[in-house]
Amino acid sequence: MLIGVLLLGGFAAWFSARWSPIAPRWVAIVTLTVEALLLVLPYAVAEHVDDLSSAWFADFYGPWIPRFGISFHLAMDGLSLLLITLTVLLGFMAVSSSWTEIKDRQGFFFFNLLACLAGTVGVFLAVDLFLFFFFWELMITPMYFLISIWGHENRTDAAIKFFIFTQVSSLLMLLAIITLVLLHYNSTGIYSFDYFELLNTVLEPHVAFWLMLGFFIAFTVKLPMVPFHTWLPDAHTQAPTGGSVILAGVMLKTGAYGLLRFVIPLFPDAAHQFAPIAMTLGAVSVLYAAMMAFAQSDLKRLIAYTSVSHMGFILLGVFSWNLLALQGSVITMLAHGISASALFMIAGALQERLHTREMGNMGGLWPALPRLSALTLFFAVASLGLPGLGNFMGEFLVLQGAFSVNMLLVSVAALVLILAPVYALIMIQKAFYGPPSQHSPLSDVGRREWASLGLLVLASVWLGLSPQAVLDVSVPVLKQEMQNSMVMER
Repeated sequence: MLIGVLLLGGFAAWFSARWSPIAPRWVAIVTLTVEALLLVLPYAVAEHVDDLSSAWFADFYGPWIPRFGISFHLAMDGLSLLLITLTVLLGFMAVSSSWTEIKDRQGFFFFNLLACLAGTVGVFLAVDLFLFFFFWELMITPMYFLISIWGHENRTDAAIKFFIFTQVSSLLMLLAIITLVLLHYNSTGIYSFDYFELLNTVLEPHVAFWLMLGFFIAFTVKLPMVPFHTWLPDAHTQAPTGGSVILAGVMLKTGAYGLLRFVIPLFPDAAHQFAPIAMTLGAVSVLYAAMMAFAQSDLKRLIAYTSVSHMGFILLGVFSWNLLALQGSVITMLAHGISASALFMIAGALQERLHTREMGNMGGLWPALPRLSALTLFFAVASLGLPGLGNFMGEFLVLQGAFSVNMLLVSVAALVLILAPVYALIMIQKAFYGPPSQHSPLSDVGRREWASLGLLVLASVWLGLSPQAVLDVSVPVLKQEMQNSMVMER
């Protein structure tokens, strides 16, 4: 139902444009409201699970292509529940930020937006690897249309670059999946794409390493990680605001989810062998992207590089593979989704008012837009890791957990605590202070924008001050993943 409601709502939004040009956005709001209500039941079930050693609390199985062991197998645990909740929340934000920005072909726009969300929810739920790949592809195609049709001046090049990067990496993952299934068939005589069956596959070390690498590249391209990150700044800069919200807040998290769910549990020995390289790449991503961020003059491009930097923390935490670092990675996923989405919404609001993304063409906006300026300052300091907000909690746990694994890399990555304030405060200084640029009278945030950004403010504060609720939901699945990898190593 979580997947089907979004797909049906997308088609309804598309066809509703025949009766009214503004109907699609209201259909999207109703669809996401129904989706949010559907999430209440899993939360209620999760709260009454007596045996917390069992991380899975929702499951659906149906045959699909039995001859090849392909099934329609969905399952939900604490990790997928948190990420689907983030998806629905940012779905509302994407619709809100597109309310007045999208004026042409609104029906098709909201169809693609909801289809992208449906594919993302499917990625977080699928435990059949063929089905997982199907949803992985399903979320990519609508995003291509969102960028290429409703994007900005260089949208076609950015969309093609996004599509090529993701499709080439997806091909590597598909080859790894098929090889893993065939090796499982050779040892058991049974075709199966089921995640739980494939966990028990015995592999030669060198084979496991190459299969792990296929999954790793696919997920780190989506994360993204240096040097596979070059598609992201272009995609974010050219995407419409709603597309940037979904891309930064949700789609990047599918890469981190894949690392947690598939790479290390399926190939624990190979992942352990590869961990120093992966952690090094994570630390490089943190620092390199932070340095690139404060060299940008385009506001959306600056925010895009901050996303690459924050995703480096997640990579560092995942391959540290201890409970503190993993919990920090989960908190960082949620916190970054909130803060980065808010910053892209603000960038979109500024572009809609000023018709520019160049910070050099802004300046002196605080007197004209005091409420929007204050919200920007809040999310800027959230992005740099101010204590008491969600980003700080996630990054602190990652660094604390990773410190026991590799002190040198953690010390290098911690230098971002100096670089992050530099790019965040440069953004505030250039856009909102300094000599005022010549602007016509500007309207400050209205009720819709205030409600949307205010909700994200509350979410960031709650996550920073009361993270235990999130940790309680995620810890059973993280402990189970760690136990599975230990069993496979033995």
